[in-house]
Amino acid sequence: MRFVRTLALTAVAVLLPSLHSGCSSTGYLSETVHNPKRPVRNVIFVVGDGMGLSQITAGNYANNNKSVFERFPIVGVQKTHSADDLITDSAAGATAFSTGEKTYNGAIAVDQNKNPLQTLFEEAEAQGYETGLAVTSTITHATPACFYAHDDDRNHYEAIAEDLALSQVDVAIGYGLDQFNARQDGRDLVRVMTERGIRVHTKLDDLRIQKKTRQMVLLPGVEPPRAKQRPFDYLRTASMKAIEQLEANKAPFFLVVEGSQIDWGGHANDSDWIVDEMLDFDRTLNAILDWAEQDGETLVVVTADHETGGYAINKGILDEFAFETAFTTKKHTATMVPVFAYGPSSELFAGMYENTAIHAKMRQAMGWE
Repeated sequence: MRFVRTLALTAVAVLLPSLHSGCSSTGYLSETVHNPKRPVRNVIFVVGDGMGLSQITAGNYANNNKSVFERFPIVGVQKTHSADDLITDSAAGATAFSTGEKTYNGAIAVDQNKNPLQTLFEEAEAQGYETGLAVTSTITHATPACFYAHDDDRNHYEAIAEDLALSQVDVAIGYGLDQFNARQDGRDLVRVMTERGIRVHTKLDDLRIQKKTRQMVLLPGVEPPRAKQRPFDYLRTASMKAIEQLEANKAPFFLVVEGSQIDWGGHANDSDWIVDEMLDFDRTLNAILDWAEQDGETLVVVTADHETGGYAINKGILDEFAFETAFTTKKHTATMVPVFAYGPSSELFAGMYENTAIHAKMRQAMGWE
């Protein structure tokens, strides 16, 4: 157990006007009713890996009792279990989001018999949509991989990297460059992508928005740094660059954003890590919501694949918004997790349902069923 003294954290946040500037963070955004005759143009699907209600609560109090989640007009809850276990892993959880089917833990967009399942990215591309990813993990990690790859084992990182290199993904930003150009098989997938007309960068700052262009930022290393060691606002910057590039391509788009390391803080039973990642996630979501509010044609859906750590807030000090935390495990738990939605058709996400229903609801919002 530990006390997380949030005054030091919030003192930093106060110096960052981007945290809540230009947004209605003190109240709900407006709710928009689903109109089957007017499908959603864009979808931004945001995953807080390992993010349960306690993680959200910790982020709220660490931010002086303010949270981006207060902006969402629609809240639901989803059941996270996989096909073979009450407790899912990220691969099975993301496969449920991406394909609408529950599968075994460790599966990357394949069914229980290891047959490939059509992903939302593949369907989106067939429908004329652009697709993109921005994550704080390696780009080959389970959650992003489930939208562009097919593999019977989430740990086949080099095979998953090849799937990305040969995919139709328009924008991808994440770590894991070594899995593309320092491979055991000696292949240089960066060269393969370049030959396919994709601009590949190894620094986020090198990505310049260009019309009708496919771009990837593959950052060095396969052990991504945690929030305090990453460039400040990396995920916010990556997400907004992905949005701008997809928008510049003049087509509707489907973007997946993941705050990957909320989960890693849970596995480490490190409350400070969780809080830092949640504050980073909060800044990112505020920027996404500001953009979506101005756009008016974008659905934003936020959820988690599962909760990690059995994280709990046991007592605290109200005047300081300080709190004592504890964990029940270093693994995932089976607790249900919340779903937040804003924008056209957001009301579809109210209620309680299976994680596979999120796939169906996004397809319905886009007019695909």
